[in-house]
Order: sequence, then structure tokens, then C-alpha cells
Amino acid sequence: MGLASRPRRGLRAWRVGEGPPGTWEARTFPRRLTRPRASGEKRPVLAAAARSGCVERSRTRTEVPRSGGETKAKWEGRAGVGATHSSGEAGELAPEDPAERRGRRGTETLEGKTMEPLNSGPVSTRLQRIAALAREHPEWAFRSVSHVIDMDFLRAAHGRVRKDGAVGTDGQTAAEYAADLEQNLRALLDRLKSGTYRAPAVRRVHIPKGDGRRVRPIGIPTFEDKVLQRAVTMVLESIYEQDFRDCSYGFRPGRSQHQALSTLRDGIMKMGGGWVLEVDIQNFFDVLDHKHLRSFLDQRVTDGVLRRVIHKWLRAGVLEEGSVRHPEAGTPQGGVISPLLANVYLHHVLDEWFEEQVAPRLPGQAFLIRFADDAVMVFSRRADAERVVEVLPKRLGKYGLTLHPDKTRLVRFQPPRREGSGDDDPPKPGTFDMLGFTHYWAKSRRGYWVVKQKTAAQRMTRSLKRIRAWCRRHRHLPLVEQRDALALKLQGHDGYYGITGNYRAVARYHREVGRIWRKWLMRRSNSARRNWDWWTALEQRLPLPRPRAVHSVYRLSAKTVP
Repeated sequence: MGLASRPRRGLRAWRVGEGPPGTWEARTFPRRLTRPRASGEKRPVLAAAARSGCVERSRTRTEVPRSGGETKAKWEGRAGVGATHSSGEAGELAPEDPAERRGRRGTETLEGKTMEPLNSGPVSTRLQRIAALAREHPEWAFRSVSHVIDMDFLRAAHGRVRKDGAVGTDGQTAAEYAADLEQNLRALLDRLKSGTYRAPAVRRVHIPKGDGRRVRPIGIPTFEDKVLQRAVTMVLESIYEQDFRDCSYGFRPGRSQHQALSTLRDGIMKMGGGWVLEVDIQNFFDVLDHKHLRSFLDQRVTDGVLRRVIHKWLRAGVLEEGSVRHPEAGTPQGGVISPLLANVYLHHVLDEWFEEQVAPRLPGQAFLIRFADDAVMVFSRRADAERVVEVLPKRLGKYGLTLHPDKTRLVRFQPPRREGSGDDDPPKPGTFDMLGFTHYWAKSRRGYWVVKQKTAAQRMTRSLKRIRAWCRRHRHLPLVEQRDALALKLQGHDGYYGITGNYRAVARYHREVGRIWRKWLMRRSNSARRNWDWWTALEQRLPLPRPRAVHSVYRLSAKTVP
């Protein structure tokens, strides 16, 4: 029985052992037939799954009041609901103790990045119940969770979807879909539950990569498909957020790029430097193996409705240059559910393998930081790093993945040695890039060697190139509109790159934007040449925002001081 449907007042619904495995049956009992509790007696222990509507197996006794006595939940068997699953691959470690996982992930948030956050209500309560089950029983496979998706759930999912995104193959916008929202969501829910939902083809576009010479394929689903993908992601996220490792930061609720960068810097500083292995998986979203992904999902989610619609999304066609093709591997990069599926895949392939099998076997210290398909491994000893460099391609190749030959490299990242340390020509420390920042060693104001982060040169060049193209294309707009648009771009740049220690790069970006704007204002017409006095007056009348370190540790510490 779903969470949305409750027995009428005065009756109770309990879990019973009858029926086929993996089903729920509601039995009602008049309140007057229930046995009164004695003084000091505890309430009957209800299975958490019964309260949440999830189909699971419990090893504990469940007292279920029935007319004529008490009973306990039936054991569903190893192959039934909640049976322990493994990947079936040689060398994989057994699941760790559930108590260890609870201690590590018990305080994480359960709601993702939303357009309209869910604070309270039935939808949030359902997700919290599912998350509590997943956290307490990491060995369970959820067989029936799709019933939590109802009209209220779809409305919440619709509120979380961006309304200003590009349209899909049907050309329907968010405003057009919202014109008859209730009927559209009702039809979508009926098709999902009846199994008649057909995943529409994904429109593919190409955007430039960081080097400017290559392009990245992006898939754009239809708006209705985005709503359903968001609803399924909300359910799966509440389960997998209890399993994901702390080293994973990409597209997870309550986690951001700046948290990953801060953790990476603090880990290197605590280790005192070491050897950094930059890991870049080549064309990950295009070569993701569907067979392995299904085996990973089998360990946690076996709900038929959810698994059927996920299979349809994986097999959905891709519309490109007027023709539709059906890929045998990969998941469209840009889809709502694609980041979650990617995290599930790399959680089993990389995160668990590194933390459970690699790091414990190394003599030195080592840790991993991963954001989507970009990862960095840090080692205190060179021999440990070389061992992982040798075995990592074999591990990824086992699951159909390959390392990028140019972007994957091992870097010596240690503070510079002092003069007179005994080496005639001590090697200089290397640098590496992660999430748009270049990490390097530099001296602090007190004279200590610290890890600093600055805007990567490629990111700076690419961003200024886009500013130059925008100013050239919109130079005939009114000055106020140009200034407002550039101000938003500068604020967005500061919102990401404005971190402690990167003020010089941010200030340089602001200066270059002002110089580019002035250059193209002078080219509005043949008679638009102005002197510096005119430009100085314009800067005073329509000033651009000043550079600002949005993510300053000093500002954060000042706020926390009582």
C-alpha cells in the first residue's frame, strides 16, 4: 500500500506475511480489538519498511497485532527481498558492517539541488523514510519503491526542474507544459505505472570543450522527460546517498566543487605534499556499459517500474543531424538522471575499489577526490602511486573504461626544498588542474609553504574569448543593457572563482572584461571614437562590479565568531 493512501480513521494497516514475496497487503483492525499495553510496556516494533511503503526484508522480529494472537514476519529467503547481493567479480570485498556506514553517513542531507526546495510535507517524509531504511540496511535491495511516485510527487519534481532550459525533440517549453499541468502530470503518471511510457529521443548538441578545438556532446531531453527523470532521481538519490563514499562530490546534494577543492587542499597540506595522479576517463558518458550498470543497480534497486523506465532512457534514441540512432552504450550527458547513474557506476568501479582494496594495502597514506568522471588520487609515496598507475587501467578496462592518454598523468607535488638541503639541483614541484583551478605551492604571508589555487589558464582564456564574442555581437545595444549583462557575467565568475588566494586572477579577469568592453564600444561606428575622459566618465556612471572573493575563509570565520 502506497504512502499516499491511508486507511480511514479508526483503522490501522499492518504488515502481514501472506501473499507473494515482495508485495504489501493492508489489513485493517478495529482499534477496540487491539490488546491494551500494560504499564511500562513498549509499543510493538513495526517494520520501518511498512511505515515507508518499501518492500524489504527484516532480520528482526516484527510484532504484528492480529485477532487471536501475534505473529512475526516471514523469512523471504536469500534470493528474495533484501537478499545480500554482490557484483560477482573476483577480488571484490564483502560489504562492510552496516553500523560503520551509519556512523559515516548518518548526518548527510537527503535532498538534492532543487529549484524549489522540499522543506516538509508528504513527499519529503517519504524520501526520509526510504533514506532511513537504506542507511540502516545497506544489504537490502529495494523491490517496491515506485508507489511513492504519485501526483504530489510529480508536482514536487516539476517544481525542481529548470524552466529556462533548452527544448527537446518535441519543441515543448516549460510554459506550454504548465498550461495544462494537472492533466499532463496525470497522463504521465498513468503511463509510468502501466508501463506504456515511451522515452522520447534526446536532441544532441555540441558545445566546445576547454581546449577550444574539440566539442562535447550534450543530450537535451523533452521537458516531460525531465520531470519524470527528476522524480525517479529523487527516489534513487534517497537510497544511494546512504551508500556513496565521502570522496565523491559530483552532482550530489549538499556537496559542491568548492567543498571538493577544500578537502583536496586540506588533505595535501596534512600529508605534507606527495604524488598526485590526475585521472581522466576518456568519453565516460559515451562508453558507459549498460550491462555493468544494470548489475550495479541490481544490488540496491530491483523495482520493476523504475528499472523498466531506466532501461528505456538508456535505450532512447539520439536525434542528431536529422537522423535518430540508438546507442548500445553510454547515457546522454545533460540528462537529469545521467549524473546519478554515472555516480552509481563509478561508486562501484572506482570509489569502493580504492577505499576498500587499494588504500588499506598501501604502506603510505593515500586518498581520492572524485567529481563526476574527473578524479585525483594523492599518495605520500612515489612507489604507491606507481603501483596504482600500473593497475588502474586494468581495473577500468574490466568495466569497459579507458584512461585519457594525455590528461592522465602522475605529478610530483611536494613543497620546494630548502637551499643547502644536499641536492645540487632539487626538482621543482609540479602543478595540476582540478575543477578549473591550478594547484601549486607558494609561500604564505608568514613564510610557510602552502597549497594555493588559482584560475586555470585554459579556463581564463576560454571565458575571455566568450566575453569578447559577446561584446562584439551586442555592441549596438544600449549601454545600460550591456553593463547589466556584463555585471551578471562578472558576478557569476566571482561566484565560482572567487576563493581565498585567487584574488589576483579574479581582478585580472575584471580588468580584461573592462578593456574588451571599451574596445568594442569604440567600434560601434566609424565616428564612435572617444577619448579617455569619456571612458572615465562612463566608468563612473555605469561602473562594473568590483572583484570579490565570494568564498573567503576569512569572511566565513568572521561570521562564525560569536
